[in-house]
Amino acid sequence: MKPKVVIIGGGFGGLTAAKSLRYADLDIVLIDKTNHHLFQPLLYQVATAALSPADIAMPLRSIFSRQKNVTVIMDEAVVINVDEKTVLLENGSMSFDYLIVAAGATPSYYSHGEWMQYAPTLKTLNDALNIREHILLSLEEAERVIAEGKDGKDIRKYITFVIVGGGPTGVELAGAIAEIAKKTMMQDFRGIDLSQTKIYLVEALPQILSTYPEQLSLKAKQDLELLGVDVLVNTKVEEINGEGVRLGNEFIKTNNIIWAAGNNASVLLQSLKVSLDRMGRVIVERDMSIPGHPDIFVIGDAACFNDAKGNPLPGIAPVAIQQGRYVARLIKERRPAKQRKKFIYIDKGNLATIGRAKAIAEIRSFRFSGYVAWLLWTFVHIYFLIGFRNRLSVMFEWMYHYITFKSAARLITKRPRM
Repeated sequence: MKPKVVIIGGGFGGLTAAKSLRYADLDIVLIDKTNHHLFQPLLYQVATAALSPADIAMPLRSIFSRQKNVTVIMDEAVVINVDEKTVLLENGSMSFDYLIVAAGATPSYYSHGEWMQYAPTLKTLNDALNIREHILLSLEEAERVIAEGKDGKDIRKYITFVIVGGGPTGVELAGAIAEIAKKTMMQDFRGIDLSQTKIYLVEALPQILSTYPEQLSLKAKQDLELLGVDVLVNTKVEEINGEGVRLGNEFIKTNNIIWAAGNNASVLLQSLKVSLDRMGRVIVERDMSIPGHPDIFVIGDAACFNDAKGNPLPGIAPVAIQQGRYVARLIKERRPAKQRKKFIYIDKGNLATIGRAKAIAEIRSFRFSGYVAWLLWTFVHIYFLIGFRNRLSVMFEWMYHYITFKSAARLITKRPRM
């Protein structure tokens, strides 16, 4: 009987591990609570109406349609029993010989769960679609208020945007919303005075993009400010409610708050009964396995693994991809724990886009920004998209948007309360 490999999570880590075992004599079961792989680095573009959901997602069954040793199960893992080597699902259970946990992360509101209803986060396609429709509805509401001849003060909450969190997601969201407000979509709303639109990016640390060198962080801040974004560093959120957000002694009245400030690991990891870091990630061994169980691996956002300098690896796609390949190789070669070489992450660089033809890049000792960095960001993201159709679609959407300043995915299909 073939050994069974169970993979929890169809993100970058889990997907790469399964694909890397294509020719292995194994039975592989991939479990995910959705039926698709999501290219999260471009999720903000769905939220800002630049791309459609199908452009950045692909059904897992389609991805593995030609890989005969993979079975895809749409379900959610609830508990892992390490002693009995079983995974309890919402709708059954699954035994395993090898387990790869790539369960990802969930948003953290830092003990303020009540903020979630006022400040949605950006983790899933549903999140992106809800944010997109909320932005579009806010603009529609502002136009309606103006048409009714009401005081201009009445529309300010609809055209004020606050993004909490100055990491890559927050920076990219702020840049995209600023372009909507100043150059693209707002031109179709004739009654709105573009000068009244306000976009705030709020970061509690001294700089945005804190994992980047200071000079690139400052460049990103300058580019955002040129787009009309007020970048507030060393600023903590004190309160979020239905009227807006309080930053110290200042209260910003707004109907549009997006949370991009922090993550926690999946609660599933607690059932492994091993040491976790403050974010709930498993503190893994040198071979990405958990202590005492060399046949159970944790990778990606779910794992805390220190680099050569003693710093935890960031929760980004390249880390998960490399860990997925590494763990797949260990399983394929059936190596005992004592014979396994330590996982070593090869940092190929970091990229972040700020807006149209604006980006920053750090590749080894090279640091640069501007149009060249933006082109590199564009090609890298198209390359890592899953599926030829998605690559082609995104490339043409970006070309169309670059030439016309128009976004194609601007439909409102439901009408939640504002």
